[in-house]
This record gives sequence, structure tokens and C-alpha cells, in this order.
Amino acid sequence: MEIQMSNNFGNNIKVTIFGQSHSPAIGVSVDGLPAGFAIDFDELNAFMQRRRPGQGKHTTTRNEPDEPEFISGLVDGVTCGSVLTAIIRNKDVKSSDYDDIKDIPRPSHADFTAFIKYGSAHDIRGGGAFSGRLTAPLCIAGGICLQLLKNEGISIAAHITQIGNVQAKGFDPVNVGDAEFSALKSAAFPVLDAGVGELMLAAIEEVRQAGDSLGGIIECAVIGLPAGVGEPMFDGMENRLASILFGIPAVKGVEFGNGFAAAGLKGSENNDAFIVAKQGDSCSAFETSVSSVSVAGIPSIPKAEQLSPCFATKIKTRTNNHGGILGGITSGMPLIFRTAIKPTPSIAIEQDSVSLSSLEPRKLTIKGRHDPCIVPRAVPCIEAAAAIAIYDAMQQK
Repeated sequence: MEIQMSNNFGNNIKVTIFGQSHSPAIGVSVDGLPAGFAIDFDELNAFMQRRRPGQGKHTTTRNEPDEPEFISGLVDGVTCGSVLTAIIRNKDVKSSDYDDIKDIPRPSHADFTAFIKYGSAHDIRGGGAFSGRLTAPLCIAGGICLQLLKNEGISIAAHITQIGNVQAKGFDPVNVGDAEFSALKSAAFPVLDAGVGELMLAAIEEVRQAGDSLGGIIECAVIGLPAGVGEPMFDGMENRLASILFGIPAVKGVEFGNGFAAAGLKGSENNDAFIVAKQGDSCSAFETSVSSVSVAGIPSIPKAEQLSPCFATKIKTRTNNHGGILGGITSGMPLIFRTAIKPTPSIAIEQDSVSLSSLEPRKLTIKGRHDPCIVPRAVPCIEAAAAIAIYDAMQQK
């Protein structure tokens, strides 16, 4: 049986990631983008720089400029309707660092499972196609989707709420807004409390010096997203987001709204009461041209096509434990989710493993350049993944 990798995402736009950590280049193709959209390359490059390696002691020293090179789909910086394809050339690889692990898999890496599935054909260098390096082309596609969504009044931002045992405050799930988003995207270390951020950086430095690593939690919010996006059961908004988020290496958990905390609450505590929003102009359920018809004195319920454009914006919830999604469909409240990121498995501390060739125990000391904590660089990756999933869902007819 022929075995292939699945590097594709999307129902309405098709995103394909290609390349390996140490191949000459990595890249992305996006099919289905609208023609005539002018990409803001300054904005895209600024977004890419937030993920780029080599920006401090808390990141890997691998120094890659991560500058996208577009080879199709654009004419004078404007999408032309053809498949958009961009590459990033790998310029700072040290493949010799991975000679030992061809036979000795790294604990908590994909080395062992990739060998079982693909045999010796698997590219072990830098983790090959399983590397976090592949999130760079993900950020190209996501950065463009962020711009497309911004044109629709939709904004996405993420921040760090936990590194190891150090915790920071999260978004206000009802009132999160653009001011917080702007501050986070310009911050060198994206947290809502700079003081806690310093404690997080200190914790990362401590494990770096010890040759160890830390994981953490990233919270993401989407505002301006209208009610009614998503499909029930297997194509809901949670499903789409979870699918692409778990494509980011090191993501081990995703929760929406209250998430697992809801399991410890009563329904009366977890339910979000519906309210009528007071801001903005008033509007009725029906379009002006549609008159309400009563049957036996009971007002009729309008059909979806009869609703006025502002109707859904008038109904909110007092709290937002549901995280902006009900039945797989967006409710119009801020969409809130969190992702758990595992500690970087490549650590300098000696670990136990086995030889794949002799099936004998081996000690492994990992060489190379690795992040002591992948969480800070994963923040824009989470934003990119969310943008792709949401933009794709919004194209559903």
C-alpha cells in the first residue's frame, strides 16, 4: 500500500504545506483566494517576523530571515485567481547535528513513529516534515487570510497565559477588543501583564541554562466574527479550528470557552443568558419590507432570509462560557480558545532511548539548536491557523 503524507487543509480554500526542515526550501500553495486582492507585504513580513527564529535567548539560535518568495498567483502584488504559491529558502541548516538520531529516536519526537510509518526514507534532519519549521509557510497563508478577514471587520490575536507554572491573566471573554490586540501584536513577548511576562522569561532562562525546556498555554480571541458561521456535527467551527491547530507541532490540547472547567460547573453556572444589546441603532427581527403575521395572536417567528442585517448583532450573551460557538456555529460573541503546547522535546539532558538497528538500550544526548520554550514563537502560528480556518468557513455557501 502506498503511504503518503497529508499536508492539506480546507474545504473552500485549499492550503498545501510542503518541504522539510532542512530541504532547500519550504513553502505553501493556496487555491481559491479571490482575484484582485492586494497583499500588504509590509504587514505580512511584520507578521512573519513574530515567528522567526533567532530573536533572543528564549528562542533557537537558528537564524533564518523567513522572507516569502512568491512564485505564482500574483501580478504586481495582486492576486490573479491562479494558485498562490510561496517559498521560503532554508539558509541556516546544520544537518550533521542529526547524524546520531538516524538510529536512536528522540523521546517525545516523531522520529520513532515516522520510522515505523515511512521507514528509512523519512528525512530525519531537523525533524523533516514533522518540524515546527513548517509553521513558517503556514504563517504565509495565515497572514494573508488575516488581511482578508480584516477587510471584513474581523480581527484575531493571541497571547501567552502560561509558561511552566507561571500564569498570566486571560482575555475578558465578553469585552476583549482592538486595543488589547494592537498592544499584543507589537509586543516582543505577548502577554497582557508585562510583569508576569518577565517572570515567564526568567523561567525559560532557568531551564535553558539547565539544558531543559518548558511548555505553556496560548489563548486566542476572534472579534467581529458574525453569528452563523460553521456547520453542525462534523464541520463545526470547533472541528475546523481543532483540525488545523493540531497540525501545529507541539500542540497537545485545545479547549473552547470554559473548556474543561465547564465539567465542574452546574448548568445554572455555565449557561450564558441571552440579552438584547443596547449599543447601536434599534432594529426589528424582520426586514422593513416584511410584515409580521400573527397566528391565533402569537407573533410569527421570522425565517432566516427575512431577518434584518442587524438582528443577530442585537442578541448577545451576558457571559461567554461557550466561547462564541454554539452547536458548531458562531454566536456573534468573541470566539475564545486556548491551546496547550508541550515542552520542547529536544533537550540537552541525557535521555534513555533505544537503537532501532540493534533493539538495545542507548543513551542519547541531543545536539543542535532548539527552543527552550516553543510557546512565544507559536503565538503567531495559532493566529495564522485560526485565520485560515475561519476564512475557509466563511466561504461556505
